[in-house]
Amino acid sequence: MQGTQVPPWAGEADHSPGDQWAAVLAHQDPTFLYTEPLGHLLGFWIAVEDATPENGCLFFIPGSHKSGISRRLVRAPPGSVPATHFIGSETVYDDSRFIATPIRTGGLILIHGEVVHKSELNSSSCSRHAYTFHLMDSKSTTWSQDNW
Repeated sequence: MQGTQVPPWAGEADHSPGDQWAAVLAHQDPTFLYTEPLGHLLGFWIAVEDATPENGCLFFIPGSHKSGISRRLVRAPPGSVPATHFIGSETVYDDSRFIATPIRTGGLILIHGEVVHKSELNSSSCSRHAYTFHLMDSKSTTWSQDNW
């Protein structure tokens, strides 16, 4: 992405205080942050606190970024209820394929947009805070107009 304009998308604080926050279901980022062509979205996940399997670290399916995406969330026409809907079908993933990626405070995980990832329910008494955002190369990539 050197020498290109790279706008940030969807920055958020990801909170996971002990037992109060639900798990993040398995997904691929282009389901919600679609770009054309695919493969030009990069997620940044910065650990504000240690992330462990017990407090909700990320889990990935290795190699899943090579399989394309099966569905995406799009905006419905103005005035529609609900305001968004999914195109395509939800994939059911085999839990045994996921690999935990614990990380220490200050660590960074770079996430290929199409890799399948999730986090489990925080079953510990420790919080797990992270800051996440996504980047795309705006010179050779188009942000979909029907993204939510």
